[in-house]
Amino acid sequence: MLELAPGVAHLWYVFSDPVRDEALLAAYHRLMAPDEATQQARFLFADNRHEYLLTRALVRTVLSKYAPVAPEAWTFVRNEFGRPSIAGPAGVPPLRFNLSNTQGLIACLVALDRDVGVDVEDTERSSSAMDIADRFFSPAEVRALRAQPPGRQRARFFEYWTLKESYIKARGMGLAIPLDHFSFHLDDGPEIGISFDPRLEDDRAAWQFALYRPSARHMMAAAVRKGADPPLSIELRETVPLLDRG
Repeated sequence: MLELAPGVAHLWYVFSDPVRDEALLAAYHRLMAPDEATQQARFLFADNRHEYLLTRALVRTVLSKYAPVAPEAWTFVRNEFGRPSIAGPAGVPPLRFNLSNTQGLIACLVALDRDVGVDVEDTERSSSAMDIADRFFSPAEVRALRAQPPGRQRARFFEYWTLKESYIKARGMGLAIPLDHFSFHLDDGPEIGISFDPRLEDDRAAWQFALYRPSARHMMAAAVRKGADPPLSIELRETVPLLDRG
């Protein structure tokens, strides 16, 4: 088993497109709970069913790296906003996790007893970046985005988008938090800064953020509530469920 220290978070990710071995996929199916299998079958498109299957396999196998629990034995519960957490079995470490998936990439961020959020995005997907920014981003972010050279605006848009998603997921409230009630600051220094509308009643010093490019196509962001602790070490770990025993 892996040890997860209080000052460390592990960010696991799998590139889903190459994972096509039929025996391996069948093994993933056997890990799912009946309600998960039902949910997977509801997806109309094969790619969505594949992403969902690997997402469930990823979280179950990752959690089993930290506790003597079979991957199929984990049970989960969702809060009123849909954020999942561990419901059982009893006696496991106070693991907290968050999941994200996009075409070609799935991620799972894990830490001990603290809020975490992760978001991954396919930057090649069709989107009108400035229209979305004008509608959802804070005025400060829109100004900073428009100040970027035209060739840099799309990448900066996805940096903002993944960071904003990671934060609202770490808070466990999703889009119940208006996206224009907080602003990320990416040009003020080496660390990623955040500021809040007073209505959010949050402390910018309590949060830690990170951005990654696991591939030329994908953007990934992590949010960790560090509280008064020193910054955590976020370790990236590429995996394939059931094949990576590390």
